[in-house]
Amino acid sequence: MSVIAEPSPAAPAGLDANETNPWAAQAARFQTAARKLNLDEGVAKVLAHPARELTVHIPVTMDDGRIEVFTGYRVQHSEARGPGKGGIRYDSNVSLDEVRALASWMTWKCAVVNIPFGGAKGGIICDPHILSKNELERLTRRYTAELVPFIGPERDVPAPDVNTNEQIMAWIMDTYSMHHRKTVNAVVTGKPLTLGGSQGRRQATGRGCKIVCDRAIERLKMNKNQTRVIVQGFGNVGSNAAELLAEDGYTVVGVDEYDGGIHNPNGLDIKALLQHREKNRTIQGFPGSKPLKPRELLTAACDILVPAATENQITSQNAHKIQAKIVCEGANGPTTAKADDILQEKGVFVIPDILANAGGVTVSYFEWVQDRQGYFWKEAEVNARLQDIMDESFHAVMEYADKHQVNNRIAAYMLAIDRVASAIQLRGIYA
Repeated sequence: MSVIAEPSPAAPAGLDANETNPWAAQAARFQTAARKLNLDEGVAKVLAHPARELTVHIPVTMDDGRIEVFTGYRVQHSEARGPGKGGIRYDSNVSLDEVRALASWMTWKCAVVNIPFGGAKGGIICDPHILSKNELERLTRRYTAELVPFIGPERDVPAPDVNTNEQIMAWIMDTYSMHHRKTVNAVVTGKPLTLGGSQGRRQATGRGCKIVCDRAIERLKMNKNQTRVIVQGFGNVGSNAAELLAEDGYTVVGVDEYDGGIHNPNGLDIKALLQHREKNRTIQGFPGSKPLKPRELLTAACDILVPAATENQITSQNAHKIQAKIVCEGANGPTTAKADDILQEKGVFVIPDILANAGGVTVSYFEWVQDRQGYFWKEAEVNARLQDIMDESFHAVMEYADKHQVNNRIAAYMLAIDRVASAIQLRGIYA
């Protein structure tokens, strides 16, 4: 089993730093939604700041005997509705502002799908692609040891994110369990099935994207058999979304990766592409496809664009060139706030990240529930429950959009903020 996924497409260079700062982007959208809600000023102040931020410096003995020190973060944005919930990413571009933004997005995401979690996120500044498996294990275990007082099934439940996976979750679970002298499965989600993972978890984020695409084309009166899809990012989210969409009759005409894209206007065989990537470690050279430069596919002709890589892919530089009717955000923060305004003017139907990719945290919640009750569900039951929650959440966001005459992203924020603010007001401020 591969420990680490392939790199993701990098954000474009040459943009204003404020536009690409994810914390600033989150804050701008929060403020707009809070104004629309006439949110209590005091509650708005509470939600504008993370509850807790932890920075740790992690000494690791490398394979050659050297000691390197890595910097890691864990930010807990809100616990108003339940334990913190959010992934851990390993990437050389990790920053505290990024982790802050991701933690807050998790708060809103969990509230949009109405599951009893708050928001958290973690990350380590490193290039995992140059670390051996043993170095990754030592890094993970020491980072976990630093987090032990701050995480747990009823405090903060980590999960995989960019460049982390089931194996890394297993190391976190084991380290935490060793410190507590008992096995604690529910401390993380996204674990291997044999350690208390859930059926359907690996496909959940991509499946959630597919479900909301179904609802969007119904709303826009489009025919899925005549709907062309381009997917940016072919990691866990993008590959599963592409495969599920293709299986259900959509035509996936393009896939974009860090080393370039491939395109076929008649559609790509996604199952064959997955086999090609597994064998060759790249999508390049796939038979019957035309190679393109990285990110070139973002502005190619299609009906649905699924940015499923990293932040800041659709920006003020390229938003006016987007040809898709629907943008379904499989990644967190792929569209900047400035680009939002451009897409709205163009009439693009955006399914925002805090709704579109919430399938992953929803099935993570299912995994947490199953671990805590010691009883596990069949995959069909997991998928049926996910379908119900994603359908209900999509319709709830659309109701907010129609009622308040706002775009889908602000509607999703308003729905989420309203739910979190209600919890804070009911609980009160402890002093």
